[in-house]
Amino acid sequence: MPPPDAAVLLRKADIVRRLRGVLPADAVIDDIAETRAYECDGLAAYRCPPLAVVLPRTTAEVSAALRICWEEGVPVVPRGSGTSLAGGAMPTADCVILGVARMNAVLETDYDSRFIRVQAGRTNLSVTGAVEADGFFYAPDPSSQLACAIAGNIAMNSGGAHCLKYGVTTNNLLGVTLVQMDGTVVEVGGPWMDAPGLDLLGVICGSEGQLGVVTEATLRILPKPEGARPVLMGFDTSEGAGACVSAIIKAGILPVAIEFMDRLLIRVCEDFAQAGYPDCEALLIIEVEGSPTEIGEQLARIRTIAAAHNPVVVRESASEDEARKIWLGRKSAFSAIGRISDYMCLDGTIPVSNLPYVLRRIAELGAQYGLAVGNVFHAGDGNMHPLILYDANKPGDLQTCEALGAEILKLCVEVGGCLTGEHGVGIEKRDLMGVQFSPEDMEAQMRVKDVFDPKWLLNPAKVFPLALSGSRRAG
Repeated sequence: MPPPDAAVLLRKADIVRRLRGVLPADAVIDDIAETRAYECDGLAAYRCPPLAVVLPRTTAEVSAALRICWEEGVPVVPRGSGTSLAGGAMPTADCVILGVARMNAVLETDYDSRFIRVQAGRTNLSVTGAVEADGFFYAPDPSSQLACAIAGNIAMNSGGAHCLKYGVTTNNLLGVTLVQMDGTVVEVGGPWMDAPGLDLLGVICGSEGQLGVVTEATLRILPKPEGARPVLMGFDTSEGAGACVSAIIKAGILPVAIEFMDRLLIRVCEDFAQAGYPDCEALLIIEVEGSPTEIGEQLARIRTIAAAHNPVVVRESASEDEARKIWLGRKSAFSAIGRISDYMCLDGTIPVSNLPYVLRRIAELGAQYGLAVGNVFHAGDGNMHPLILYDANKPGDLQTCEALGAEILKLCVEVGGCLTGEHGVGIEKRDLMGVQFSPEDMEAQMRVKDVFDPKWLLNPAKVFPLALSGSRRAG
């Protein structure tokens, strides 16, 4: 990368000076060595150091920083914890990263009305940590919940293993404080079941930082269930496991979670977590909850359905410690695979009835492209997470991986699904938007962004194909 010219350096210095005039001294980072920590998110194959980074602690500080960037015409990339797997928080060279990680306070808790209000930089798991002693929990539980921020969960409408019963972020989000690009602070929704007027909360949740910066969130909390029990079911084919999932859902049974792992992921997760997974081609983790009687009745029905699909092993957890290890293995899947290979994680979503076919086609496509594909995903709601293994040091391997990923995502749309279930479009899928959406569909979406961000300064070069978003920003 060539060194910046004098005009660029002068402009950067002026912007940084103005930001330091409204923010605490430690809230603005412009040293190139320090900004490199923010040059990518979880999609680490692509990197770009930002112009500067700001780390505010309050909504007022966010508003002040955005107002300056609005006046200067500087793009802003909102960032939670940087765990995005689709490049959703990747900067451009002319942008300011606005990170909310320091905004992590609990602002209000109301157990009678069952909500908690937090700053949006608070991590997912720590929301439950704030209320579990009083018998409550926050339901969405993405695998990165130890690190990911509520801000990012809202941006991508994240789900998790237990979303089959409790829903994803949008089903558990009651209200937000949103700062618009010009610094205007607006309140959307609030601590009630349903807000009057337009459903702007539904527009904001899943908007990938394109419309504003969420600084506070009001979240639904739930009483902890009386008990829960996971059961492991092993199969000799991935198609057989997929057919079992489809049959359980078709029967009208609603477990808390149905998670799928194929042999590759079973092996690496067992090596990583020592969870006691059986030796089989495909594994389902099915969890039910309730009273001991309810748990027993649900598992009996599930066992009966599964028997028609010839499981090679069925094992219920016998203790809380065993249950914890089972979930530790599943939630460690991405970390475990990262120990042995570079990988790209997809998240296309499909109708559950198509699981057997899609799993077979993914295996065929992997063989066609010469890359291994491991599968671990939320089988109950069809949210696929194929992990494509590649060698970042091998010339051409990343490009082959991306081409295979595009074919898998096209497959998901082909069978009636969509490009993303919870990771977002980011930069990973922006050029595939035309596979799912017509030009008219994308124009309607971009008109919404026009209203919230008329200068197109928020999270540039994301979601929409560059040919469309570039002309919009230039106009």
